[in-house]
Formats: sequence, C-alpha cells, structure tokens
Amino acid sequence: MRRLSIAGLLLAAIVPLQALAADDHHMTVQADGLKWTAPAAYAKGAQFAVLKGDPTKEGLYVVRLKVPAGFKIAAHTHPNDENVTVLSGSFNIGTGDKLDETKGSLIKVGGYSFVAKGMTHYAWFTEETVLQLHGMGPQGITYVDPNDDPRKAK
Repeated sequence: MRRLSIAGLLLAAIVPLQALAADDHHMTVQADGLKWTAPAAYAKGAQFAVLKGDPTKEGLYVVRLKVPAGFKIAAHTHPNDENVTVLSGSFNIGTGDKLDETKGSLIKVGGYSFVAKGMTHYAWFTEETVLQLHGMGPQGITYVDPNDDPRKAK
C-alpha cells in the first residue's frame, strides 16, 4: 500500500511537469530562423529581431540588435534596466549626455553590460556587431537630443 501511494504521488508530480513541457514553457530559436526588421528607433542600418516576449509590453523580453561597422547610437535613456551581451563583433559604451568616442568601455564577444533605467548612455561600433538585449518591459528609448531620434520627421 505504501509503495502504491509513493508511486501515485510520483505520478501526480510527473504528469503536471510533462504537461508544462508540452505547453509554452520551452522554446528554442535558431539564428537562421530569426526575423530581422528595421527598427524605427535606431538609425538606418540597424536590424532588430525579437526572440521572446514583446519589449513594448510588460514582462520579460529577449531581442537581438545587429548593426554595421561605423554605427552610432546617440545619448539616450531607457525606462527600465537593460542587459546587453555581445554575441559577435564588439561595442563601445559610454555615459553622458553627448556621444564621445574618447570615453567609454570596449565590450568584446562574450562580454556583458548592464545599464540601469534612466542612465544616460551612448554607443558606437567599429565592426559589424550582434548584441542580445534582455530585461523587463515595457522598454523604450528616449534620446537626450530629440533631433537624434530617427522616429522624428526631419
């Protein structure tokens, strides 16, 4: 009788785990399966792919940003923390209200950068680079100088 109770308990514990695995609790994404788009919030040349979630909504998001050599992102802030991992290439990140290529830190492949919500920062790229960004949404970008915002009609 005791053996049956333990078996029953184990079965009851396993069945919900199998049900979870069959639902939306596991996913994989291959690099060649990403759908790249041109994000309006970045200058021409940037490409953006969403891996999980929706960065414009509440909850966890994971996205990738691909930029060409010479790409720059003017000084800006985000409404929530941002976590950045360099997947290929490298990037330079600095803090302050104006992009200054004489200041900042170089982050290489495998490197990570954390940017706290509201912190003014900027970035520039000397080679083609792919970044993976993740955090809790809603996320966004506000440029220090509104004239740097590619979403604004010029």
